[in-house]
Amino acid sequence: MQSITHFVNGQHTAKSTRTQSVFEPATGETRAEVSLASAQEVSDAIAVAKAAFESWSQMTPLNRARILFKFKALVEANMDELAELITREHGKVLDDAKGELIRGLEVVEFACGIPHLLKGEHTAQVGTGVDAWAVNQALGVVAGIAPFNFPVMVPMWMFPIAIACGNTFIMKPSEKDPSSVMRIAELLKEAGLPDGVFNVVNGDKEAVDTLLTHKDVQAVSFVGSTPIAEYIYATASAHGKRVQALGGAKNHMLVMPDADLDQAVNALMGAAYGSAGERCMAISVVLAVGDVGDALVEKLLPKIAALKVGNGLTPEMEMGPLISAQHLDKVSGYVEAGVREGAKLLVDGRTLSMEDKANGYFLGACLFDEVTPEMTIYKEEIFGPVLCIVRVPDYASALQLVNEHEFGNGTAIFTQSGEAARHFCHHVQVGMVGVNVPIPVPMAFHSFGGWKRSLFGPLHMHGPDGVRFYTKRKAITARWPQGKQLAAEFVMPTMK
Repeated sequence: MQSITHFVNGQHTAKSTRTQSVFEPATGETRAEVSLASAQEVSDAIAVAKAAFESWSQMTPLNRARILFKFKALVEANMDELAELITREHGKVLDDAKGELIRGLEVVEFACGIPHLLKGEHTAQVGTGVDAWAVNQALGVVAGIAPFNFPVMVPMWMFPIAIACGNTFIMKPSEKDPSSVMRIAELLKEAGLPDGVFNVVNGDKEAVDTLLTHKDVQAVSFVGSTPIAEYIYATASAHGKRVQALGGAKNHMLVMPDADLDQAVNALMGAAYGSAGERCMAISVVLAVGDVGDALVEKLLPKIAALKVGNGLTPEMEMGPLISAQHLDKVSGYVEAGVREGAKLLVDGRTLSMEDKANGYFLGACLFDEVTPEMTIYKEEIFGPVLCIVRVPDYASALQLVNEHEFGNGTAIFTQSGEAARHFCHHVQVGMVGVNVPIPVPMAFHSFGGWKRSLFGPLHMHGPDGVRFYTKRKAITARWPQGKQLAAEFVMPTMK
């Protein structure tokens, strides 16, 4: 049985005797035992990171960037190995796992430009003989808490920018699929990252609470469900930390009467059922505007019937299993709730029949029609392969539904009308918007984040907001007087 420990000060280490099983979702087999860090182990890792900060923060941004360049090359060289680790512990298909790695590397590429990104401001002669400038400085020890659904990409939203800015990092991956982050830690060391700059502690609530409350942790980044995001934000903020906590989502896609339905349906298939719907940007609600609903269903049904579901390690598969037996039960319960509350279940993924299903956590694609806003499957984030069709009479009604939902993470509109698309972009109350793009995750040089109860904290992840989050700005005003000393002044200082 493989044992997954922690990675602290450049070494694999574990002292706590508490462990948790890591399963392979496609088979249900126990893959490994992961150590769950005690509060003392987390505190020890923080102390290591604090000590490493003294020298790491003084390294030039250019030399920090050069280490990240080497790290990027190592990830690319080990892409197949990392993708297999993701697939074995999460379940997503291999191509999807590689896509996750590529999107994570985009943030590394952005962070490699840190010499430019950290440039401050300077104004000569703001007053007679007075110069002023501002510099961006690292915070210290910062922490990241990642979800199970993107075991590498989400950590890469966090640590590359954090360490490029001169901070040291404590990563707490999901205990459900920790192996890929442990391998990332090894590659960072191989790239030349000094020991103690990037550390991994595996654990549960005890480890998380220590990160949220420890006096030497300056900032916390989190991605996960809204109830946990609220807890993370409230607890860490109460202890004086910067927090960016990304929560849940219920992403709507408007299909207008003039939309190219073939394009819309192909987009829906990937956006709703890719990664078994376990994406915070997954499309889970289709707002069929006007009379487009029947044609949409007619085109969706054969596509769903042809969907290839199976072990993600098998090349031709398009959708893998859910992450755990518990999550399978939870998503299946939402399907039952939809039926009970009166939605029309057109495709029931619970009846999926697979010869090699064995004891894996598989649920086939589910499709509901005639869903209403009062239903549980409309209101709550399901995080599984369940797509709901809501029929609305017009564009205004569709826009109102999106804006009234408690979540505001992502949304999309499919239309051939520039006027409708422009109005939607300007008036929808959602943080990320796609026009004929189903999953509008911005590139790494923009920032990622939602609105309303999808984000807690003022700054989004990666891009310019990532640099702002992981640095503090210092403004300096300087005069070098010569000769006669200036007389005391008792009025508000002004520049002359």
